[in-house]
Amino acid sequence: MNLDEIIKNTIIQNQAPIGFDEFMQLALYYPHLGYYRSGLEKFGEKGDFITAPETSDLFGFCLAKQCAQVLTKDDSILEFGAGSGVLAAQVLFELGRLNCLPKHYYILELSGELKYRQKQTIAKALPELLNRIVWLDKLPEDFNGVVIANEVLDAMPAKRIVQQNNTFYELGVGFDQNEFAWQVKSEPFSDDKFKLPKTLSNEYKTEVNVQALAWIDSIYDALNDAVVLLIDYGMHRAEYFHPQRTNGTLRCYHQHKASDNPFVNIGEQDITTSVNFSDIADQASLIGFNIAGYATQAMFLLSLGIDEYLLTETDENKRITLAQQVKQLVLPSAMGESFKVLALSKSKSVKLIGFKEQDLSHKL
Repeated sequence: MNLDEIIKNTIIQNQAPIGFDEFMQLALYYPHLGYYRSGLEKFGEKGDFITAPETSDLFGFCLAKQCAQVLTKDDSILEFGAGSGVLAAQVLFELGRLNCLPKHYYILELSGELKYRQKQTIAKALPELLNRIVWLDKLPEDFNGVVIANEVLDAMPAKRIVQQNNTFYELGVGFDQNEFAWQVKSEPFSDDKFKLPKTLSNEYKTEVNVQALAWIDSIYDALNDAVVLLIDYGMHRAEYFHPQRTNGTLRCYHQHKASDNPFVNIGEQDITTSVNFSDIADQASLIGFNIAGYATQAMFLLSLGIDEYLLTETDENKRITLAQQVKQLVLPSAMGESFKVLALSKSKSVKLIGFKEQDLSHKL
C-alpha cells in the first residue's frame, strides 16, 4: 500500500476522523514511506527547503561560540535531528578552532537515510573528529553540556483547532468522496496547558502542539547540567494568536514551493507549523527549566559576532559571498526575524552571550 492508502485505512479503522497530529505523524514519520523516513532529498537546492546551516557556515560558527561559553572539558553536545549533518560539521570545526571540542557530539536521529548522510558529511569535512560522533536512537541519561534543536519543534505533529461560537473544537482529518477532508470533531477542545484567546473571529483556525510540550518534559528528565538552544520559526503567544492570522500557521513545502494543503504530495512534502514559544517557555518553567534568553535569530547571531567574520575575511570575493549569506540569515525579510532562539538552562547558571544585544523573554 502507498501512504495515502495507509492513512485512509487508519481513518476507516478509527470509524471517525483522526486528529491532524496523527495524520501529520503518519505523513512525516511512517517507516520507509513518511517524508522524513524516505530517501528523498530534503535539504538544500535539490530538496524542498533550505535551512540556516545550508545557507552559511557562519550560522554554525556562531552557534559554536555560544556552545564554547558553556562547555566544560567533560561536557558534550547533543543535537536533535541533525539533517544533512552540515550543522554538526560547522559547530565541530569552529569549536576545534576555538580549542573547545566537546567530549562527545551526540546526534539523536531516527532516520537511517539521514544518519547515513550525516556520516558522509562529517567524514568528508572532519574525518579526524568522526570518532567523537555518537549516534543515538533514544535520549541519553544525566546529560551534561549543550542541547541543540534547530528546526525540530516545527516538525512535531500538531493539533489543529477551530473556534466556533466562542468555543474551540479539534479539526480532524476524515475521508469524503475519495479525498481527505477537514472535519470538525463534536467535543470541545480542552487542555489546561494551552492559554487560548477568547475573542477571535468565528472559524478562526490555529494549532497547538501537545507533543512539543511532552518533548520538553522528556528533555528536562534527561539532563543533569545543561543549556538547551531551540532555534525555529515561530513567535510569542500574542503574535501567534493575532486576530488577522485566521488560518493558523500550517505550511507545506514541496520543491521550494509553499502551500497550506497537507492532503497532496503525501510523503513527498514537508508539513510544518510555527512554534508558539510562549507555550514552550511556560511548560519549561513549570517543570524546572530557567528561561536563559529569547531573541530573534538576527540579534542572536549579531550578539555572537557574525559581522566579525566579514571583517576578518581578506579575500574580496569571499567577503561579498559571505555578506550575501549574512543578509539571508539576519535581514527581517529573510530569516532574521521569523526565526527565534529560545534558551533554557538546567543547573548551569551563566549569562549567555547570544542574548547580550537582545532578550525578549518578557514577551513570552
